[in-house]
Amino acid sequence: MTDHKTLKNKAALITGSTSGIGLGIAHALAAQGADIMLNGFGEPTVIQELIKTLSEEHHVRVLHHGADMSRPQEIEDLIRITESKLGRIDVLVNNAGIQHVAPIETFPVDRWDAVIAINLSSAFHSIRCALPGMKKRGFGRIINLASVHGLVASAQKSAYVAAKHGLVGLTKVVALENAQTPITCNAICPGWVLTPLVQKQVDARAAAKSLSNTDAKHDLLIEKQPSGEFVTPEQLGQLAVFLCSDAASQVRGVAWNMDGGWAAQ
Repeated sequence: MTDHKTLKNKAALITGSTSGIGLGIAHALAAQGADIMLNGFGEPTVIQELIKTLSEEHHVRVLHHGADMSRPQEIEDLIRITESKLGRIDVLVNNAGIQHVAPIETFPVDRWDAVIAINLSSAFHSIRCALPGMKKRGFGRIINLASVHGLVASAQKSAYVAAKHGLVGLTKVVALENAQTPITCNAICPGWVLTPLVQKQVDARAAAKSLSNTDAKHDLLIEKQPSGEFVTPEQLGQLAVFLCSDAASQVRGVAWNMDGGWAAQ
């Protein structure tokens, strides 16, 4: 029986992948046969359980590196260790991100610096470190998790919107610089995704407006996302799988929004 796994004998590094979107993408790439380097914070026992689940479910090698993505030296170590232990990085998914919400005049400077460092600069550092190996091996797929906020803005999210717009710009530059190589770089721009982080916003809205959890979800979504439905980590994972495929070899420098119609308005 022929094995049709499209990423067999390849290795993927996904930053910020111990929960939410990053974990969904890790599952999708592992299902296609890729060995996985997870990255992110979490309780050691929880991370060990994630490694066990991923490796047993998909029959691939799974490792974890706890690099703080705000620290360039730790990012360099993450790339070095991944290449050393998995032998290669074929797929790099820059997903690590944080959020802070406040008007510009009261936006804490340390929060601005942290959002820019983790949501934008970390992608620059991981790309610059991973590219030489990709060029040497003659294959690479770089996927940057931007956001619909890489395409349009929302009030009180100055650092996040600036970082995500910057990430879309970085994506285009990396794509152009590698346009005549087998290395592609693209951005995925999700709208609302029901991650643990977003569930907290739903809970806060439910409490503030005395709404049920279901009504609070609808209330949150309908302000921005015309479909009234969340994007799922699984759907984003399948888009990542497509961007890694031969069919997507000429998809270069794209900011692909999966946002329930948000940016179409």
